[in-house]
Amino acid sequence: MQTRVSLISHASTAAQRRAAFAGAHEALDARGVAQAQAYVQHGRLPAGCSHAERVHALTSPAACARDTALAFGLTATIAPELADTHYGAWEGQRIADVAAQAPQALEAWLRDPAAAPPGGESFEAVVTRVGAWLDALAASHPADFNVVAITHAAVLRAALIHVLRAPAASFTQIEIAPLASVELRYSKRGWMWLAGWQGNQRA
Repeated sequence: MQTRVSLISHASTAAQRRAAFAGAHEALDARGVAQAQAYVQHGRLPAGCSHAERVHALTSPAACARDTALAFGLTATIAPELADTHYGAWEGQRIADVAAQAPQALEAWLRDPAAAPPGGESFEAVVTRVGAWLDALAASHPADFNVVAITHAAVLRAALIHVLRAPAASFTQIEIAPLASVELRYSKRGWMWLAGWQGNQRA
């Protein structure tokens, strides 16, 4: 008996394309919606997503994640634990502007997992939040349970670090593109990352 979790980063947003810290209220634009629809058309969703009884769909509270789930054709439940990093005072600002105004703070945040934007959340805090969510999910569903979760790059990074028990500082070595996915499985051996595993090819 196993719990399987497919984490998918939301489709690209206008804020991402202009290198800005997105806010929770930013919706997908037409380009992002088209990317999400193409993802489905190319058969990249995990197997069983068309059957609500086989896959439990979750989404971050952010508008862009909810829009991605809708474009996938999923009826998803909001999970606060899947929220993006809280960027505090930097929310909505371009990274270049923050670099000009507070270069040392930005450099610390880009390198140190314990650093946080003013009034925001550190990456270490994201790892703690996501790790607790994964472990609670495994503990509460001892039987076979499949989850697809639409979320953010930071959450995918945090999940990998938690599962691999890697140091939080290694987050700088993990790049997550829009609509990238991370596949995880929980069994008696604990959480495992299924590298290269394609959910839509599962038997």
